[in-house]
Amino acid sequence: MPLLILRCIFILATSGVGVSIVRAGATGSSAAGLTTFFLLVFSSLGVIALDMAFPKKKIEWISAVYFGLLIGLVTTYLMGLALEPFFADQVGDGASSPDKIRQCVTATLLLIFSYCGVSFLLQTRNDFRFIIPYVEFQRNVKGVKPLILDTSVVIDGRIADVMETKLVDSPLLMPRFAIVELQHIADSADRNRRTRGRRGLDVLSRLQNMSGVDLQIDDSELAEYANQPVDLKLVALAKRLEGKLVTNDYNLNKVAKLQGVTVINLNDLASALRPVFLPGERFEVDIVKTGEEIGQGVAYLDDGTMVVVDQGRPHIAERVVVTVTSVLQTSAGRMIFARYEYTTKKLSGTTIVLDKQSRV
Repeated sequence: MPLLILRCIFILATSGVGVSIVRAGATGSSAAGLTTFFLLVFSSLGVIALDMAFPKKKIEWISAVYFGLLIGLVTTYLMGLALEPFFADQVGDGASSPDKIRQCVTATLLLIFSYCGVSFLLQTRNDFRFIIPYVEFQRNVKGVKPLILDTSVVIDGRIADVMETKLVDSPLLMPRFAIVELQHIADSADRNRRTRGRRGLDVLSRLQNMSGVDLQIDDSELAEYANQPVDLKLVALAKRLEGKLVTNDYNLNKVAKLQGVTVINLNDLASALRPVFLPGERFEVDIVKTGEEIGQGVAYLDDGTMVVVDQGRPHIAERVVVTVTSVLQTSAGRMIFARYEYTTKKLSGTTIVLDKQSRV
């Protein structure tokens, strides 16, 4: 609604300017005045159509154009001052039209410096800092910090599921050098590595096509990146942008934390989201194999947590209700010990795994 009101006001203001030009008789004749009026109205409609054609605009583009034009104007003004003695000499020598020459030179310099300034800032908008005393305009200094993706977390694929839940609204940043590493994995001669690499590329494509997800590709190539492994480049990029590094790599996790970079580990996130079972609670599981002790059966939760069921060996291939007796947290994960209560369903098509001590 605010945009619609703004566009209507813009059209009315342009029409008003056209009417003023016609009434003032600045165009000489009524026909030329009407032509000017309609030309202004159609021009305003064209500007609005161009604005609607690009609904997703980025503030960094506008900033680059603004500061580029500002640099062009300032540079042109300084060059004009530097060339002023040359034009003064021309006047003294009786030159016919020094003012026209000055205007042509100034216009040419303005076009050249404005183009160079805007082009330079657009190409370096991801890592350019425009500094004014006591004020620094830098990308991602304020607002939500970006989540910088590692190749391991992209290959894992769970980041796409997390973003689909709309739980995280931070922009995602995938460095170009990490994509190159992913492409090398996808082109590997080893079949397993090739499969993992292609899965990572598919996940990136899925994130790009996901509505509400802002995935950006960072093309920064700074001097400190030279001859550095990908892990150190990721840490340097996260420090420079003050972002958060998302990874499943244990070693990268440690290195990043040592350098003061915030790390999000999807394995830790998955552990935090696991359901909490307290002694005495009941839930249903499918017993799929025998345990190490006599009479034990083993089941697994959806997140892979092992459930050891006492008195569960006779109920393999059955869905049963169990009562939690204790929970054991180890470095390898969590293990739940439970007691069999009763059977709710016989399972069909379930593979039964029996150990050597099993008795049928």
